[in-house]
Amino acid sequence: MPGISSFLQLNVRTYVRGPDGLPGVWFFSIDASSRLAALGVRRIYHVPAFHARMTLEPVRDWQEAECVRVGEPGRVFAARYRATGQTFHTEPGSLESFLTERYRLFSADASAEMHHDRWLLSPAEAEVELVSLVPFALSGSPRCHFAFRQDALIWPPEPIPA
Repeated sequence: MPGISSFLQLNVRTYVRGPDGLPGVWFFSIDASSRLAALGVRRIYHVPAFHARMTLEPVRDWQEAECVRVGEPGRVFAARYRATGQTFHTEPGSLESFLTERYRLFSADASAEMHHDRWLLSPAEAEVELVSLVPFALSGSPRCHFAFRQDALIWPPEPIPA
């Protein structure tokens, strides 16, 4: 559907296990170029989602990304990245598999099943110029992989059993 099925997004997340032991992701924030998508994610999945003005532009062999959160001055992200090697599928048990093969979203009171194809990754490098979107300090060098667009399906949330 136009406006909600294809849009730019930037997410800050961590990797968790639910009460049933199944792996998933916990989002600290999702910034989306679609106002409707940000509102839907916030209301339906109870995830901190925000509408943002976002751009992703090719500049020589780099992709330059900018994100400015609407209505929250000073909440910005600017970086550039590029693929540096051949594409690959992750090996079971690898860190890359741990980071990408997640099929559940968790929030404070619910979880939702997700489905996507296995990620096709490429080694990458990134230069982060500015970041004030995350609720904590970042340190160290980023671990980078590049992936082309990945379609995903997500089911309605279900309450987490007490």
